Amino acid sequence: MSVEITNEMELHDEDLQDANYQPPPEKTIEEIMAADQADESLRRYKEILLGAAQAEKIVVDKNDLRKVLVKKLALVVEARDDMELDLTGDLSQLKKKVFVIKEGVQYQVRIDFIVQREIVHGLKYVQKTYRLGVPVDKMTHMVGSYPPKKEIQCYMTPSEEAPSGLMARGTYSVSSLFTDDDKHTHLKWEWTFEIKKDWE
Repeated sequence: MSVEITNEMELHDEDLQDANYQPPPEKTIEEIMAADQADESLRRYKEILLGAAQAEKIVVDKNDLRKVLVKKLALVVEARDDMELDLTGDLSQLKKKVFVIKEGVQYQVRIDFIVQREIVHGLKYVQKTYRLGVPVDKMTHMVGSYPPKKEIQCYMTPSEEAPSGLMARGTYSVSSLFTDDDKHTHLKWEWTFEIKKDWE
């Protein structure tokens, strides 16, 4: 990805914030549990919401200080095996693996991730698509807020239709970003797909 595209991605991320929206202040699980102790129903609700995280500090990878560990991206098309990208290795190699997508099909993007250490507020998935270096599409999906869990959690984007027609066929590069209300960059990566008349 060129420097210009990277900068566009960062500028776009800063523009995601609604001018009237104020994200909640960052609080530890201990601070959240200590608040509103007199309200029994609220205390029970927080215990259910936080699950095991309110009883123990959940750290899946002690060597990784991030709160969100993004594991995998998958393209999901009905009646076909998911096409997956492993996001735990060398991210610079991802662009070499080209996903082939049949024009006009309905598809979704699934992201698998782990939340550790603390609650993460307002996760967002941002995707910018380029063709021949020119931005052709951008989308932002609100993923939500998640407590720490030892298990993988996942988010599936709404269904979208791949472009179709002779002019739509070709190779596209994608810049993806997983961020949150506090503007932490949990992971930024690039990948490639190709729109073809058929799957092969």
